[in-house]
Amino acid sequence: MSKRIVVDPITRIEGHLRVEVMVDDNNVVTDAFSSSTLWRGLETIVKGRDPRDAGFLMQRICGVCTFSHYKAGIMAVENALGITPPLNAVLTRTLMNNALFFHDHIVHFYQLHALDFVDIVSALSADPFKAQDEAFKYTDFPYACGADHLKAVQAKVKTFVDKGNLGPFANAYYGHKTYHLTPEQNLIALSHYLECLRVQRTAAQMMAIFGAKQPHPQSLTVGGVTCVMDILSPARLGEYMTKFNEVKDFVDRAYYPDLVMAGKAYANEPSVLNDVGVANLWTHQEFQLSQNEWLFESGIIKNGDLSKVEELDESKITEEATHSWYKNDKPLHPYDGEQEPNYTGFKDEKTLNAKGEMVNTKVLDTSGKYSWIKAPRYGGKPMQVGPLANIVVNYAKGNKYVVPVVDKFLADTGLPLTAVLSTLGRTACRMIEAKVIADNGLIALNNLIANIKSGDTETCAKYTIDTSKEYKGRYIGHVPRGTLSHWCRIEKGVIKNWQAVVPSTWNASPKDANGGMGSYEACLIGLKIADLTQPLEIIRKIHSYDPCIACAVHVMDTKGNEISEYKVNPSL
Repeated sequence: MSKRIVVDPITRIEGHLRVEVMVDDNNVVTDAFSSSTLWRGLETIVKGRDPRDAGFLMQRICGVCTFSHYKAGIMAVENALGITPPLNAVLTRTLMNNALFFHDHIVHFYQLHALDFVDIVSALSADPFKAQDEAFKYTDFPYACGADHLKAVQAKVKTFVDKGNLGPFANAYYGHKTYHLTPEQNLIALSHYLECLRVQRTAAQMMAIFGAKQPHPQSLTVGGVTCVMDILSPARLGEYMTKFNEVKDFVDRAYYPDLVMAGKAYANEPSVLNDVGVANLWTHQEFQLSQNEWLFESGIIKNGDLSKVEELDESKITEEATHSWYKNDKPLHPYDGEQEPNYTGFKDEKTLNAKGEMVNTKVLDTSGKYSWIKAPRYGGKPMQVGPLANIVVNYAKGNKYVVPVVDKFLADTGLPLTAVLSTLGRTACRMIEAKVIADNGLIALNNLIANIKSGDTETCAKYTIDTSKEYKGRYIGHVPRGTLSHWCRIEKGVIKNWQAVVPSTWNASPKDANGGMGSYEACLIGLKIADLTQPLEIIRKIHSYDPCIACAVHVMDTKGNEISEYKVNPSL
């Protein structure tokens, strides 16, 4: 008999995400549904505003992805107006992007995703001296893995246990049969979890050097950047390089070896292998290193065929709302996108609770509309975006910065290239992306310094906005969670329409009119769940995408009550 399992909310993500799956008598997932249960209204708010305000408003889409949406909002307007920012501004934006990716990726693995692989309770029984020796199997220079340090880590976590709870480590499925790290390996990862809390602060400070603060930096403007004094200050440039190298050290000596350790331990765990989700992969060029070179290149791979990489045709991008809580169901190009809400609610059904009991529950109406996320499609097909897509596409294209890192990781773990197309691979590719940035991110800094020394101190391009003309433009680029695009139309000097198609929209999309699944849903099909009351396997897979559902949310009450009503005059 088929059962419905509801996981709501998916925790340790940004925003509100609900996942429901249907399982058969063998606990194998036969169908899956991904739902964002809150609504985003930024595209409506920005209408009628001066386009130069768009970046500042768009970065409020999320409290984590602030720089991504900020830069996207600025560059979409630059594209519409035909503005080419000076090289100094372009390279400064790359330096800020380094900081964003560092911060996002290390926090994702350690604070959000690691507990899907790491059993904290097991770490308390580890032998610190054996753990110290274990750490040398994965790097010649282990990070924070001396026996005395590891003893202190155990003592610190034990204080939570003695108080009757695990504090930030509470509410996990410790002891689950799909955990595979030894107690000593768990202790190594636990030490790095705590170290990451300190290192992520350094990454945030990197952003603030040129952005004034983090989150919500303030130094980008249409045409360039405003942090002129910081760019021209040797002390500020030196401070950036010092902090960059501090985070790079953590990536090299903790993040990379921990993924090698996890790769070896989980190499035969079925729940993290052979589950690419959507095998159509898309990424876009990002991290401009010089006038004509980018760290990552663009491309599309269809059906997992690494022998052929296609170039993007922007006209094939659409969003539809057949199963989304909006009125217009038609597939529309983002330039013409609409977002008038049409919330149809939930239905009543019996589901299995955490105690193994069948209880009355409000569930998604999966035959109708069931998510605030739309269904973006490319040529009518779902796409997967994110570090997996970015690394696989760039590896297939022979990217000189990416290929050596991937080859070394596969050699260090003994994994085949095909293992990358999985949950384990998705998690590893996020680390590989951080490693490529750590190895090459200072190229942009060196080129910025060289350009300034040559006498070029320009930081902003001149431009005019002709109120008698109509403009349209877009930003497409790769951000920590994948390919992000912002699309705008400008008329009479103000914004007429704006659409943001975010990475989590592509990956977390509901089914389309043809029944095509987004990658969250697709990667769950065929999954065997060991214990229906502890669906760790589901959470592990979803966390591998680093969901940012806040990029698609606003506010509603789950009982249908009106919280409050606001009328916004966008012209003020």
